[in-house]
Amino acid sequence: MRAKETMSAERRKNAEKLTSGFRAIGVFLFVMSGIINILALTGAFYMLQIYDRALTSASIPTLLAVSLLAIGLYCFQGLFDILRSQILVRIGARLDRKVAPLAHRVAVDMPRFGFSTAEALERGRDVDTVRSFLGSQGPVALFDLPWMPVFLVFVYILHPLLGALAIGGAVTLTVLTIVTELMTRRLTSATHSAVITRNAIADSNARNADILKAMGFAGRAVARFDRANEDHLDLQTRANDISGTFGAISRVLRMILQSAVLGLGAYLTIQGQLSAGAIIAASVASARALAPIDLAIGNWKSVVAARAAFQRLKETVVALMSAPEPMELPAPVRSLKVECITVAVPGTGRVLLSDVSFELKAGQALGVIGASGGGKTTLARALTGIWPTLRGSVRLDDADLTQWEDTRLGSYVGYLPQEVSLLDATIEENISRFDEAADARAIVKAAAAAGVHTMVVRLPDGYKTQLGPLGSALSGGQRQRIGLARALYGEPFLVILDEPNSNLDSEGEAALTAAIESVKARGGIVVIIAHRPSALAAVDMVAVVQNGKLTAFGPKEDVLGAVVQAPPAPPAAASVGHIVRKERASVGAWVST
Repeated sequence: MRAKETMSAERRKNAEKLTSGFRAIGVFLFVMSGIINILALTGAFYMLQIYDRALTSASIPTLLAVSLLAIGLYCFQGLFDILRSQILVRIGARLDRKVAPLAHRVAVDMPRFGFSTAEALERGRDVDTVRSFLGSQGPVALFDLPWMPVFLVFVYILHPLLGALAIGGAVTLTVLTIVTELMTRRLTSATHSAVITRNAIADSNARNADILKAMGFAGRAVARFDRANEDHLDLQTRANDISGTFGAISRVLRMILQSAVLGLGAYLTIQGQLSAGAIIAASVASARALAPIDLAIGNWKSVVAARAAFQRLKETVVALMSAPEPMELPAPVRSLKVECITVAVPGTGRVLLSDVSFELKAGQALGVIGASGGGKTTLARALTGIWPTLRGSVRLDDADLTQWEDTRLGSYVGYLPQEVSLLDATIEENISRFDEAADARAIVKAAAAAGVHTMVVRLPDGYKTQLGPLGSALSGGQRQRIGLARALYGEPFLVILDEPNSNLDSEGEAALTAAIESVKARGGIVVIIAHRPSALAAVDMVAVVQNGKLTAFGPKEDVLGAVVQAPPAPPAAASVGHIVRKERASVGAWVST
C-alpha cells in the first residue's frame, strides 16, 4: 500500500512539472480578468450617469466629463484585454517548446510498442491543439466565468427583482453548459478515435503509393479511406450539431433575458421603483454577465478537445519522467549474452521467439539462418532493444540493455534493418546519425568501410546530397550501402545486419564481407540475418532459428556440415574486393590523420 502511495505521489509530482511556472501566470491572468470585468461595468455606469445626471441636469460639461472618463476606462479595458490575449498566446508557445520534444520522443517510441504511425503523430497534434486553444477565445471565457457574480451583484443592487431574473438566466445557461459537456464528451472521444483510424489508412495509402498504382487497386484503397472518413464525419457532425444547437439556444435565451430585463425594468420604472438610466444599466450588465457562458458554449468543442489533449500530454510527460535514469556504464568490450529471451509482437502479444540463449565473444561474427517467418528479424529487434523481451535478458558485458541510457547504448550498436529507411536529410547527416559534432573523418571512414565512399563523392553534391523522403534519391542497393555505413559509423561494439545483401551486387557483397572482417578485427561483434549464403562468408558461428526456436548454434562448419557451405567468392567479387580494399586504403591515410 505504501509503495502504491509513493508511486502515486511521484506521478502527481511529475504531472506538476508539466505546469510548473504556469500557475503564477494563471493567477496573474485571473486577477487581470477581474480588472477587465470590473472595467466592463463602465458601460452600465455610463448609462446611469447619462440618463440620471447629464440629461436631467442638461449639463454639457457633465456630459463631456462623464464621456471622457468612460473613454479612458474603455482604453484601459482594451489594453488589459490585449495583454491577456498576448500572454495566453505566449503561454501556448512556451508550453509547445517545453512539451513538443517530449511528445515527439514518445511518438518515435510508440510504433515499437504496436501503435500505428497515425496514433504516434497524434501526440504532436495534441500539442498543436492545446497551443491553438490558448490563442482562441476559449480561455477568455473560462477566465471571465468566475467574475460573473460581479455583474449579477451590480444588477441586484439596482433592484432585487432584476437581480433574481439575471441569476435565473445565469443558472439556466450554466445548466445548458453542463448538458453540452455531458452530451459531447463521449462523442468527442469517439471522434478522436475515428480521426486516428482515418489518418492511419491515409498514411498507409501514401506509403504504398507505388504498389497501389502498379497493381491498380488505388480506387479500392481510396474507397476504404472514404468509409473511414464517413465514420469520422458522422461523429463530428453529431458533435457539432449538439454544440451548435445548444450554442444557438444559449444565444436566444440571452437575448430573451436581455429583453426581459428591459421589460421588467420598464415596469419597475412605471411603478416608480427604478430610474430610466437603471433600466439601460441593468440590461448592459446582465448581458455582460451572461456573455462568458454564451462564449463558453460556443467554444465548448475546443474546450473539450484541448482538455483531452492536455490529459494525454500529461500522461506522456508522467510516463517519461517516471522512467529511472540509468547509471553510466563503461563501454562494452567483451561479450553479448542472450539469456532465455521470449519476445512477443507489441500490441498483439503474439509470441514470435521463445527461450533463445547464446553467447558471443568479442571478435566473433554470427550468421542467423532459417525459414522466413521463423523469428530471425524478431531476434534482431530484441538484440537492439527495439522490441522489449517478455522474459530473459540481452546483455552487453553482463549488463542488461535496460541498464543503458538510449543515446549511449545507441553509440555502441550499429543496426541495418531489413527495410532500409534513410531519413529526409543529407548523406552526411544520415551516416553520422545527426551527430552535430560528427568528425568528417569518421563519416568518410564508415563510408569507406561500406565501400560507398567513391559512389558518394561522384554525386554532384557529394556528402551534402539531399536524399529526400525515405532516401528516394538513391537506388535500393545504394540505400542499403548508405545504411551499412550508418551502422558502422563510430565503430560500434555490436553490429546487427538484417538481410544486408538483399539489394547488393557483387561489389556491394565484397564490401560487406570486408566490413564484417574489419569489425571482427577491432574486437567487435557482428550478427547477420541472412538468406543468401554469400552473407555468411566472414562469420565464425551460425545459429538456426525455426518456428520461434533456436534449433542449432555453434561453429559454422559444425552447423552447416558438409552439405551447406558458403561458396567461395567468384572472380568478379574477388576483383571487386580488391577495389574495395584499395578504396579503403586510399581513404585510410587521410582518416588516420
